[in-house]
Amino acid sequence: MLVALLLFPTLALSQGVISSPLSPQAVPAEQLDGLLDHVENDNGGIGSVSIFKDGHEVYARSFGQNNLPGVAHDENSRYQIASVTKMVTAILAFKLIEQGRLRLDDSLSEFFPDMPSARKISIGNLLGHSSGLGNFAIRNGDVWVVDPVSQDEILQEIRKQGVAFEPGERVAYSNSAYFLLRMIIEQIYGRDYHDIVAQEIAAPLDLQNFASARAHPANTFKSYAFTGQWRQIKDIEYTNVIGVGDIASTTRDLNTLITGLFQYRILRRDTVEQMQPILGKGWGMGLAEFTYGEDRFIGHGGDVLGSHSRVIYNPKDDLAIAYSTNGERIPTNAFLEAIVETVYGRDVTLPAIK
Repeated sequence: MLVALLLFPTLALSQGVISSPLSPQAVPAEQLDGLLDHVENDNGGIGSVSIFKDGHEVYARSFGQNNLPGVAHDENSRYQIASVTKMVTAILAFKLIEQGRLRLDDSLSEFFPDMPSARKISIGNLLGHSSGLGNFAIRNGDVWVVDPVSQDEILQEIRKQGVAFEPGERVAYSNSAYFLLRMIIEQIYGRDYHDIVAQEIAAPLDLQNFASARAHPANTFKSYAFTGQWRQIKDIEYTNVIGVGDIASTTRDLNTLITGLFQYRILRRDTVEQMQPILGKGWGMGLAEFTYGEDRFIGHGGDVLGSHSRVIYNPKDDLAIAYSTNGERIPTNAFLEAIVETVYGRDVTLPAIK
């Protein structure tokens, strides 16, 4: 269902499996290759997996891309990471907070006084999906951001949708909140989002293949669907979702990003802790909880019409897993769960290919 998919990272939750400590040795490459061979040989998906252990990449594999007719690609080819972009936007907001240039209790009315409930909505509400604002990308029940539209049109739609509940009353995932947050960040930095990402995130972490849409990242995969063979499909227009779901990246750079975050290379330890969700609560402020039995990961996910990404980190084992696909026949969360279970040496039922 498009309403559920668009820029909406469904959390991967698995219960009832007892965790076993991850060996400090390399992850089980042979078993992971077997899983991905199964997917590739049956045209079950196209994508890439990267795994970092103790800050270093210990496994990297692309699969299925050679099944794309006439598509050139290499190890630097990027994927659209959709709402994983929100993790980046949150990091940038918290950098401003650390510098004293923004506060969690600042009111939305200081920046957008004409927005619904602007006096009641705080920066913290925007970050934590507790603002009550909705999803500007869905208008009258349809995805309308597949072609370029103006920023003013989007702001008008946000105003029109209003709020679904009082700010702070509950948590409901909001694309509109992060659209406004991105504009606030640009206003304070005095620069466009793509320049901020390049200077404040990509440069310090040496991310070679990580860029926002208006930087016009080259060598980026299009989205595909399978109908006897892979065919390109039209996805959203990424310039409509700057700061919400527009960044393109490799899986290696995604793992470098989240590992760098938890190594406190771009934010302080207390700030990263503030971003994380309370145990069992699902959402924090820019980071979400992904649990598999007793193994708890922190990260973010994202889905658009044809591209999907997840990047997750287990602080206990200093383990990061990034998975991106630009054409799936296995639901993204099921695929990621199979990867996690394989990494931990547990029995894995190969996902069904639909």
